[in-house]
Amino acid sequence: MSAPDLLLVLLVAVPAVVGAVLVLAGPSRFSAAAGVATLAAAATASVPAVVAGAEVSVPFVAGSRWGLTTSGPAEVLLPTVLVVATLVLVVAGGVPETREPRFTGLMLLFTAAAALTVLATSLPGLLVGWELMGAASYALIGYRWADPGRVASGATAFLTTRAADLGLYLATAVALAGGTDLSLDALAGIEGGWRDVAAAGVLVAALGKAAQLPFSFWLARAMDGPSPVSALLHSAAMVALGGYLLVRLSPLLDATGWAAPTAAWLGVTTAVVLGAVALTQTDLKLLLAASTSAQLGFVVLAAGVGATAAGTAHLVAHAAVKALLFLAAGAWLEALGSKRLEVLTGAARRWPALGALTVAALLALAGLPPLSLWGTKDAVLAAAHAESAALYAAALVGTALAAGYAVLALVHLARPVPARPAEQAGRVPRRVPVALAPLALGAVLLGVLALPPVLERLPGRVPAEPTWPELVGSSVLVLAAAAATAWLVGRGRGTPAPLRPLRAWLHAWLRLERAAYAVLVRPTVRLATAAARADDLLARAVAGTARSTLTSAGLAARADAGTDRVVHGVAGALARGGRAVRRSSASGQLHHYYLQQVALLLLVLVVVSLIVLVGSRR
Repeated sequence: MSAPDLLLVLLVAVPAVVGAVLVLAGPSRFSAAAGVATLAAAATASVPAVVAGAEVSVPFVAGSRWGLTTSGPAEVLLPTVLVVATLVLVVAGGVPETREPRFTGLMLLFTAAAALTVLATSLPGLLVGWELMGAASYALIGYRWADPGRVASGATAFLTTRAADLGLYLATAVALAGGTDLSLDALAGIEGGWRDVAAAGVLVAALGKAAQLPFSFWLARAMDGPSPVSALLHSAAMVALGGYLLVRLSPLLDATGWAAPTAAWLGVTTAVVLGAVALTQTDLKLLLAASTSAQLGFVVLAAGVGATAAGTAHLVAHAAVKALLFLAAGAWLEALGSKRLEVLTGAARRWPALGALTVAALLALAGLPPLSLWGTKDAVLAAAHAESAALYAAALVGTALAAGYAVLALVHLARPVPARPAEQAGRVPRRVPVALAPLALGAVLLGVLALPPVLERLPGRVPAEPTWPELVGSSVLVLAAAAATAWLVGRGRGTPAPLRPLRAWLHAWLRLERAAYAVLVRPTVRLATAAARADDLLARAVAGTARSTLTSAGLAARADAGTDRVVHGVAGALARGGRAVRRSSASGQLHHYYLQQVALLLLVLVVVSLIVLVGSRR
């Protein structure tokens, strides 16, 4: 094994081992530093591994191989995941709760699982990373285990994504049934209808992880976890890797003829609908969560139209922007004790260093030129335009909404500080703006990934490049939407009466969780309750039958014992009679013989009568 290949193995194995040790370890003031050092080393090691094109493969089951590779989207996503995770742990180390060994260990395990997911070359490896990532996310979202509400939120997120994950198992079973090996590259070559089933399974699993419609509601519940968890799960890992899976398996979507258009329309619909949901939020973390689903909608759209290079670029730029924003929201939550926008009014001015970084990230999220998401998003829009005018129009609506929800947060945070702030301000640790500075740099500069010379060098396809009219048109649209939002928020008027029901529906995340309970959870619980009651009735019936059988057996045993005593008594009497007959017959007198015969006959009649009587009583 070459040195780069060994590095590839170690940058997955070492964080996993260190994470497991920290989870099991007792209190230690060095755990946060150990976690940061481990991930920093892994991030550093990922660079030579990617440059050398490291690839490791060993034989596995069903003729497949268990492998890791830095080719494809992993070239840029692997360093992104590890760098973002390192910076998140740096910030988490400034808060007593999130510098505990258990938290640091879980974050390392989660990061190792995300890295394995990105590097996997076959379905078995992908499934292991995918499942461990989901399990670690449940533990992290419900990290405050003493709070039942937070644990329930973790369970909701886990069960929702877990249900969608069954699609990957379906795809694995189909790959076996279709006679191909289990490598990801072989899925597009499955013959006949099996390929359609595999594509459907992959699509469902990816949409669930990426919080796309109709699975988006779990992302709102995930906001109950600590802010560093939100920063990692919803920027470079977990949610982002749902989009990555579709980008990675775009050839499978294309091969079916229907899966690619379906993914494109679901992605652009999520970008529009969840963008509208974000506009109605009054909680900063929930606004950012809805925007995560909306922005991942552009990645899913890119996978559907075959713009995999643009989708990869958008994933990387979004990771920097969203990690920064979630970490800033967490810092203000610690300082002010609230996530509500009205409480956070003027926060960017009260903490200028953190505020400047946050403003840069929000402007990038709005899609303002020349910042990162402006370029990557327009690369996706160009491919959508080449595919369908309707897709392009819908994507432009999503673009305008993105400008709206980003400016909504920006106006609240950048307003002048109220004369009497709603909350007494705490402090923001100095490490926070220091750790966020590289992310802000990425939010500003990563638009370079969308430049044609760079985009063409990224792994994946570039079906179309944005033209100058498209770039200018989208920029004008973004500026107009941003200005309109700033004006409306500045006026401070409430929602018109006719639109209030729509706003309430959007504010409640389309009430998708309630619908899932009504359509899936409650019927399942009722069916399980009915089955449990039927099982109880069956158990009682079986127990009653067993008791009756035992009683009958006891009675039969006593009757048999009685019959046995009678038979033995009669047999004994006959034996004694026989001996008496022998003695009397030895006398030689004829009348004695006849009397013995009569007595024997009477005795036989009595025995027969007794047997008949006993038989009739049974």
